[in-house]
Amino acid sequence: MSKKLDKSVQPISIQTRINELNSGRRETMRQVLENPREFVLLSVRAAAARLDIDPATLVRMVQRLGFDSYRTFQNYLHDLSIANATSFDGMQNNARENSSEEDPLRITLEQDVKNLNEFYNRVDMQRFPALARRIHSARRVLILGGDLAENLVHYLEHHLTLIGLPVLAATSVGRTLHISRNIGTGDLVIAISFRKGLRQTVEGLQRARANGAYCVGITGTYVSPIARFTNEFFVASVESRSFIDSYVAPMALVNLILVACGNYKRKDTLRMLAAAAKEQKHGFRWFDAE
Repeated sequence: MSKKLDKSVQPISIQTRINELNSGRRETMRQVLENPREFVLLSVRAAAARLDIDPATLVRMVQRLGFDSYRTFQNYLHDLSIANATSFDGMQNNARENSSEEDPLRITLEQDVKNLNEFYNRVDMQRFPALARRIHSARRVLILGGDLAENLVHYLEHHLTLIGLPVLAATSVGRTLHISRNIGTGDLVIAISFRKGLRQTVEGLQRARANGAYCVGITGTYVSPIARFTNEFFVASVESRSFIDSYVAPMALVNLILVACGNYKRKDTLRMLAAAAKEQKHGFRWFDAE
């Protein structure tokens, strides 16, 4: 394998490679990886000066970790800083980077647009029909997620159920534990988690994959544990300039999955939607203004 950063593989091997360094270099790299935001914009000379080592030594260390250049390592640090960011970091960095005269509402909207544009420019549309085929052929589809990701879990579950697919959702610790234990060969799991990765989601994903399920991840960075433990994964950034997470890009991603599933067996989808339309027009759930 080339030493060029393979974003689908690098998160698996980097910790192993760090452990292969001598104790002094492990400690040096720990300073960087525990504080990625402080190093991500520094040149190799500036970073080496802060770490009190020679620039050539830093480059060799980076290459030992599997990166082909310091610039590629900086890209990794950028993803790591996003994954480890907290609500406090977002609010604090926004205050630090922008004057009080700038409108936080416009800044937030601009970040939403940026996330969506990045997703639009990088997404491989050819992957969605293949995923739809897997979803339709699965014995059961389990969607995992918790905290804020619950919103995406329920949205995805609702629409897949609407078109007649055998869907289960798990958003609590107990339900995730019990259902993932009984998911295996012939089943498909969609795990949704952002930032560092919610423990219940990651562990449920690991359990299901160990049982033989095909696992798909939706996450915000290539360094997420969701990316590490799935058969395939999709990235949509939730980066924000405030205390919130931006779910604009992940929502667009989920919509693409749903549209691909709806069009995979279009006649079956239309038949299911025609039945649902009767309830949507005349069902007791809807307010009657007459």
